[in-house]
Amino acid sequence: MNIPILYEDDILIVINKPPGLVVNRAQSVKGETVQDWVEERLPLLSSRPPSRDPVKEKHGFRVKPGMTNTEEDFYDRAGIVHRIDKETSGILLIAKTREAFIELQRQFKQREVKKIYLALVHGKLVPDQGEIRAPVGRLPWNQQRFGVVPEGKEAVTKYKVTKTWDEMSLVELYPETGRTHQIRVHLKYINHPIIGDYLYAGRKTARDDRKWAPRVMLHAWKIAFSHPTSGETLAIEAPIPDDIKSVS
Repeated sequence: MNIPILYEDDILIVINKPPGLVVNRAQSVKGETVQDWVEERLPLLSSRPPSRDPVKEKHGFRVKPGMTNTEEDFYDRAGIVHRIDKETSGILLIAKTREAFIELQRQFKQREVKKIYLALVHGKLVPDQGEIRAPVGRLPWNQQRFGVVPEGKEAVTKYKVTKTWDEMSLVELYPETGRTHQIRVHLKYINHPIIGDYLYAGRKTARDDRKWAPRVMLHAWKIAFSHPTSGETLAIEAPIPDDIKSVS
């Protein structure tokens, strides 16, 4: 599996995830995942070290009694700090140590991590800069999808249009919260769904999009965060993929 590495040191890897690759394993997932790649590269993340203490099994991983949920997550997810959707390309952070994993997750939860996404969306956004503030949660009638719902969690996405065509715009997106499918749901909410979005653009629209757009046209482009040990600010950029570059 060929996954470009954007940055690596003793405690951290930043990758440029290709579109079409699932991040974490699950019973419903077939084929290789980013988690498989991580565990092949860093075997110590695939299971706990041997211990004389009683252990329980969780999703195939050995977990010591008394571990915190965050520590369990480190082994359960092979150090992968956050998630992006299967068809989304771009930046993903992977911690090599529990301490780095916990610190990076803290930065995400405290909204200290700054992210910029790129998306190709339907239509021309007016105004060309703005903020979408609407709560996101699971749809009561379809638990597999998300939407703007009154009982959802606070979600904020700022945006800026960088280029427009007759029926399409290239948009920079600055999510201030990290809800599942937040960007996709927010753009659908303002009637400018992402091109190729099979969940939120509408069945007919997505089918027409897929005649020329191979996927959900969303890219995790830039990220800035504090290094877990040195405190240095790391600013990392994932090259714009060819399928978006060829249009823009």
